[in-house]
Amino acid sequence: MAVDVVTFGCRLNAFESEVIRREAEQAGLDDVVVINSCAVTNEAVTQARQSIRRLKRERPNARVVVTGCAAQTQAAMFAAMPEVDRVLGNDDKLHGEAWRATRTAFDSAAGFGIDRDEKIAVADIMAVKEMAPHLVEGFQTGLPRVFVQVQNGCDHRCTFCIIPYGRGNSRSVPMGGVIEQVRTLVERGHVEIVLTGVDLTSYGADLPGAPRLGTLAKQILRHVPELKRLRISSIDSIEVDRDLLDVIAGDERLMPHLHLSLQAGDDLILKRMKRRHLRADAIAFCAQVRRLRPDIAFGADIIAGFPTETEAMFSRSQSLVEECDLTFLHVFPYSPRPGTPAARMPQVDSRVIKERAKRLRVTGEAALRRRLDAEIDATRSVLIESATQGRTEHFVPVAVADGTPGDVRAMSITGHDGARLIA
Repeated sequence: MAVDVVTFGCRLNAFESEVIRREAEQAGLDDVVVINSCAVTNEAVTQARQSIRRLKRERPNARVVVTGCAAQTQAAMFAAMPEVDRVLGNDDKLHGEAWRATRTAFDSAAGFGIDRDEKIAVADIMAVKEMAPHLVEGFQTGLPRVFVQVQNGCDHRCTFCIIPYGRGNSRSVPMGGVIEQVRTLVERGHVEIVLTGVDLTSYGADLPGAPRLGTLAKQILRHVPELKRLRISSIDSIEVDRDLLDVIAGDERLMPHLHLSLQAGDDLILKRMKRRHLRADAIAFCAQVRRLRPDIAFGADIIAGFPTETEAMFSRSQSLVEECDLTFLHVFPYSPRPGTPAARMPQVDSRVIKERAKRLRVTGEAALRRRLDAEIDATRSVLIESATQGRTEHFVPVAVADGTPGDVRAMSITGHDGARLIA
C-alpha cells in the first residue's frame, strides 16, 4: 500500500489532500495513512480522532500521520494518541521536505515507538507569508470540475472561529500563477474551474498592487478564452469589489451561483460574532446582485445557537433565508472552540442549539424545494459529472441518464425528486 489520505472539512482540504498524496509518495513513504483534519467544530475533531482509532485497528502496521487545521491547533492532543506516529503542521503538509523528514523519522524508528515530543513537526503558521501555486496532476484526471487554490488563511478574527490559528494570516497566489494553472487545466480538457480559498474575497491584499478577486476573475476570463465555466466558492459579501460585480453582470462564463458567509441574521449576534456586515447589508447585497443577474442562486452558512442567541434572534436568522432568497443552506450548530472569545460568552443550552439547527435545516430544505419547483420547464446548461448526475449553472444537481463526464448539455427540466432535478 502507498499513501492513503482521509479528508475532513472543506473543499480546500480536499484539494490539499491531493497535494499531500503527491508529496508523500514522492518522498518514498509507503503504507501510511494521513488524516487531513478539520477544526471548525468539536464534532469535526471528534470524528478525526475516531477515524484514527478505527484505521489503526484495521491496519495495525500502517503509520498514521495527522495534519490539517486540528493538528495545527491541537498538536499535543493528537501526539498523545498512541495510534499517531506523526503530527504535521498545516503549511508543512504541502511541502516535500516535510514528508522527506517524516520518512527519515519513520526509518530511524523502525520497529520502535516514537517519543511523544518527537512526533510533533508543527511550525508557526503565523510566520507563513507567501503562497505558491500547487497544480495537482492526479487529482485533475478525468474530472469535469476542478479546484484552483488562490488564497489561504484569514486576517479577520470572528469570535467563534479557530481557523485563522490553523491556517495563518491571509496570503494569495500571484495572478500569473493562477492564470497559468487555469490555462493548463483547460488544455487538459477540464470544463469548469472553481476558485477556492479560506477567505476568498480577501484575495490580493498581500500582493503588489493589491489586485482584488474581481480583477483576478476578469484576467482569467480574458487570458483563457477557452475556459467554458468559472465558479467562485464561498465569499464574504461585504468584501465583494466592483470588478467582481461587473463580471457577475457581464460574463456568462462566470456561473450564477454564490455561496455567502452570512453566519447570522440578527445585528447584535453579528456584532458579537465580530462580523463586518449587518442584516441589512446581506439583504441589500443579494438584491443588488439579483438586479445584475436575475437568475442567480445563493447559498449561505448560518450558525444556530451562537452564545446569547434568544429565540427572537434565531428567528431573524431563520427569516433571512426567505429575505435573501437562499437556495442552499449550510447549517452549523454552534460549537465552542477552545481559545476563541465566543467560548467565554454565556452559552446556549446544547439541546436548544440542536433543536434550532434542526428547524433551520427544515427551512433550508423548503427553500431548496421552492427552487426545484421553479426550475420545471426551464432549459438549463448542465455540466455532466458522471453517468447519472450533472449540475446546472446554478449548481443545482440534475439526474441524467447515460451521461458522459465533461459534456455540457442544454437540457429541459421536467421535474424533480425533492433533491435533484430531472431532465
